[in-house]
Amino acid sequence: MQNISPICAFDISPGGKALACAEPNPPLVRPENGGYRWVHFDISEPGVEGWLHSQLPLTVAKALLQSETRPRCHTHEDGLLLNLRGVNLNPGADPEDMVSLRFWVADGLIVTTRVRKVWAADAIREKMVQGRGPATVAAFLAEITHALTKRIEQVSLELEEETDALEEHMIDRFDGLSPKVAPIRQSVIKLRRFVGPQREALNRLANDEIALITLAARHLLRETSNRAMRTVEELDATRERLAAIQDHLDVQHTIAMTRTSYILSVVATVFLPLGFVTGLFGVNLGGMPGVAFSYAFLILAGACILFGLGLYLVFRWKKWL
Repeated sequence: MQNISPICAFDISPGGKALACAEPNPPLVRPENGGYRWVHFDISEPGVEGWLHSQLPLTVAKALLQSETRPRCHTHEDGLLLNLRGVNLNPGADPEDMVSLRFWVADGLIVTTRVRKVWAADAIREKMVQGRGPATVAAFLAEITHALTKRIEQVSLELEEETDALEEHMIDRFDGLSPKVAPIRQSVIKLRRFVGPQREALNRLANDEIALITLAARHLLRETSNRAMRTVEELDATRERLAAIQDHLDVQHTIAMTRTSYILSVVATVFLPLGFVTGLFGVNLGGMPGVAFSYAFLILAGACILFGLGLYLVFRWKKWL
């Protein structure tokens, strides 16, 4: 059989002591010490798909191997299928391009899979490398959901601060503001798209009667669910504020364009009769008045100036200017 190389595999004792599995292909079963086993896979690695199909029920294996997922929480037979999302903190990536973490949780066993690195899971792995980990399956779920939600909150707060800066900038001036609004709106929309379903999944995890979840862990999960709900509300408020900023900018641009069009219309109205007069006197036909008079051009120019000034005064009197 081909050796499978999981990202990590640990046996955690009931006291929280973590020990790396020495087996090349760690079976997906409860360890003999009575604690639980956590095995974390990258589903793009060779052999992982066949190994999961050989070790887990078909439905569970398919759920763990899905390339596209959305947050969910479902019980299946004697275990729990859970999909969660975390912000993408990998170098060069946009945080709102969220990464997925898939769980199969059973009595004494946690199997997780991912495509791209999930920093919340990696933080727990680092702790286990040091020899300590969450003492129970429920404590593991409480810790990782808290870590995922905390990182989402941080990104949400950054977007909120950027929105605050846009509103302050809008008060002073509007120049260069429009190109900054669209990327932030796009980030908020993408983040909200996944955090909303994740709130529902966390709420179900915290409140449904799931035998794997202890009372102490349930309280922590409810707090995490509440924080996820607050994050969704903050994202909704930020999205509405950005929409209000964009509407205000659109109104200001419309006003500026209307003002410019109005000024151009006034200028055209003033110069239209002057253009007619100059065009009429510009024809090269005999009999034009003033052809033999040396001051005729100056008189015509003065008359045009007076006529234009008169039109300007009329516009002012009518309060069109």
